[in-house]
Amino acid sequence: MAIQQQASQADRSAGTSPHIRELQILNAIAEALNSSPGEQQALERTLSLVADLLGLETGWIWLKNSDTGRFYHAAAHNLPPYLQAPVRMTGYSCNCIGEFDQNALTPRNIDLIECSRLQPAVLQQAIDQTQGLAYHASIPLYFQDEPLGIINVASPAWRRLTDEELNLLSTIAYQVGIAIERARLADKDTQLARVEERARLAREIHDTLAQGLTAIALHLEGALHHLVSNPEEAQQRIERALKMTRQSLEEARRSVLDLREASLAGKSLVAALRSLSQEFTSETGIRVRVQAAGKQKLALRVESELFRIAQEALTNVRRHTNASEVEIRLEGKASGVQLSVRDNGSGFDPRAVEADRQGIVGMRERARLLGGKLQITSRGQPPSGTTVTVTLPVLEESNQPTEMDRVKSSDKVVS
Repeated sequence: MAIQQQASQADRSAGTSPHIRELQILNAIAEALNSSPGEQQALERTLSLVADLLGLETGWIWLKNSDTGRFYHAAAHNLPPYLQAPVRMTGYSCNCIGEFDQNALTPRNIDLIECSRLQPAVLQQAIDQTQGLAYHASIPLYFQDEPLGIINVASPAWRRLTDEELNLLSTIAYQVGIAIERARLADKDTQLARVEERARLAREIHDTLAQGLTAIALHLEGALHHLVSNPEEAQQRIERALKMTRQSLEEARRSVLDLREASLAGKSLVAALRSLSQEFTSETGIRVRVQAAGKQKLALRVESELFRIAQEALTNVRRHTNASEVEIRLEGKASGVQLSVRDNGSGFDPRAVEADRQGIVGMRERARLLGGKLQITSRGQPPSGTTVTVTLPVLEESNQPTEMDRVKSSDKVVS
């Protein structure tokens, strides 16, 4: 509300001083970028402010995934119907992305870049689909020399922006670039901490095995000395060695499970979900919002299984729904943690799904092995959509074994 009041105040002051108006606009943008709970919300608020303050119809933002280099549709404001179809907003190259990749994109006016994504509808004169849009202004996003993405804004009147407005957009792009880089640096700090934790676990495995094997060897050597003279003592030493072998094997297996979870690539669960959603959006055009609430301190193996559940849920969205938006929400509570994946697709009747459908079976099994449960709610008629929710009773990492640990520890060693 405060941001909208600032925007209205900026509009009212338009006739007083252009410089004061620019400062008010930049202040409103800065507050939007700093007060929003997530990157996507901040970009959407910024787009809305830019469109309203400059009298433009619509806008959208492309960002470049720092891991894969692929573009994804990060935010939008009032897209025309033709571009609301996810398939038309995938990360394939278009006029502005092509120029950006060639380092040839500079702040361009609104009638200089023809939107290649809108062109088929423009040629068919489908005004109801394009809302009269055909061109857009493009402002590249950078942080220092690092390319981040593109802001596109458009208007059906094809009004040329003034030099002052283009300069203002460039300044706004600079602010947005700083905000994006700040968020990514925070993710990198978290990733570095996790790399250090994995190194600690590796040292722990080494120490556990070294100490355990040394103790086992001592017990076996003692048993050898007593095989003839004191068979009962030898048997006791062998039994102690076997007990220590099982304990060392269990500790090593638990640590290796933590280290082996490569699906997160050293990232926190939230950062991995964001990366997954960006790649999904780039491939499908379906925009994914990732929300995190509360604190989630989870074992690496638990994070990995939750990630796999979210991954499978997105696969089902791609294959079986006509969704245009998805929300992934991770919420930590005093009683546990909850992950939900909700889409706005066509929905279905969960009771009519075959019991052996592997995607759903796999998600349920992963949830069960974590000691939790998975629930699927959906409707086959409007308002439709599907929500996959997994609830785990234990939030913080502890020494209490999950069902997965009990299954692993029940394995027998066959010699």
